[in-house]
Amino acid sequence: MNRAKLSKLNIPDDSGVYFFLGKRKEILYIGKATSLRNRVRSYFTLDLKEKRSELIEKMVEKAISVEWTVTDSVLEALILETNLIRTHKPRFNTISKDDKSYNHLVITKEEYPRVLVVRGKDLVEKYDPGEILYEFGPFPSGSLFKSALKIVKKLFRFYDTRVPIGSEKSKLARGVVDFNRQIGLYPKEGNRDEYLRTIKHLRLFFSGQKHKVIKDLEQEMKLLAKVEKFEEAHIIKKKISALQHIEDVSLIDSDTSFRDARNKRVEAYDVSHFGGEKMVGVMVVLERGEPAKSEYRKFKIKSIDKSNDPQALKEVLERRLEHDEWPLPQLIVVDGGKSQKSVAEKVLKQAGLMIPVVAVTKDEHHRPKSLLGDESLVSKFEDEILLANHESHRFSLSYHRQKRRLEK
Repeated sequence: MNRAKLSKLNIPDDSGVYFFLGKRKEILYIGKATSLRNRVRSYFTLDLKEKRSELIEKMVEKAISVEWTVTDSVLEALILETNLIRTHKPRFNTISKDDKSYNHLVITKEEYPRVLVVRGKDLVEKYDPGEILYEFGPFPSGSLFKSALKIVKKLFRFYDTRVPIGSEKSKLARGVVDFNRQIGLYPKEGNRDEYLRTIKHLRLFFSGQKHKVIKDLEQEMKLLAKVEKFEEAHIIKKKISALQHIEDVSLIDSDTSFRDARNKRVEAYDVSHFGGEKMVGVMVVLERGEPAKSEYRKFKIKSIDKSNDPQALKEVLERRLEHDEWPLPQLIVVDGGKSQKSVAEKVLKQAGLMIPVVAVTKDEHHRPKSLLGDESLVSKFEDEILLANHESHRFSLSYHRQKRRLEK
């Protein structure tokens, strides 16, 4: 499949799951995305082999078409992707993969079923089939799966204790369960029927059947209202709303952040001017932690003629995003403070992109003073962030001096 064929597809800018199909309509590869449009486009770059792998490059060459399924949230895309890979076992998802170290979600077969995260190896060695009520997975990304479970715990209260409920031998173990009940992390004591209903909903949710959970809850809410149990009905209503509007920003961040800066693209932006006149902006790029000077770009500011760095940055970013042929970065670095960071994030949000932004604030001598952004990203990639920022400032000053010389 080539880029010309891709351009004819009206791929939505929504979260979901995409499928690369072969000439016999067989599924070659399944993936999830925060933005289906941006993710699928990312497979059609000249340096795909370096950015992904030789295997993925070969998969794209074999693919004849791309199809997709839109989901209401990134969380549901993660679950749907896992279920579909497990069902279809696409060649390019499974080849050379060993899922024994991957996480699985297990619901135990007990009086009060527990919901546990279990490694594939332990699933085989430590559990008998009769001990497991339901099992989902494998989930290849451990960090993404843990973030997903934090969201699920807000929707469903369940037990995840080391030993079955009621078999705790120490006062400390019993105290932990009681404390978690008090703060709302665990279900309230008793009422097994209500808890089993929650387990049923959890099973439906991880089977990709959220609509059935909502339908069940709506019926329950109507029955409660009918017998004038309005407080309980209101609690159910809030739960339905939470399911319909899942807040999964942490998953979006995980989906677009990167583990290894050496294999990813960082873009940095800076604006330069002389007393507000002759404003210019630049974009510099790091690939695999090194400046990719052939990717650097210059922008003559057109929308304003007086000093307004955030507005100038806005113009630069908007014009940059018009270039679909340029690969999207995994991190954006801007020179400035909260205003520049806020402007960049707003432009990205309007474009349907969830790319993390770090702002580099400077002291009176224009030396880096602090980095504003996700702490884990800042801590892990501080060197790359500072290098990108230094390059953008150097390049913008060079461009501005050149522009002033030419216009004299």
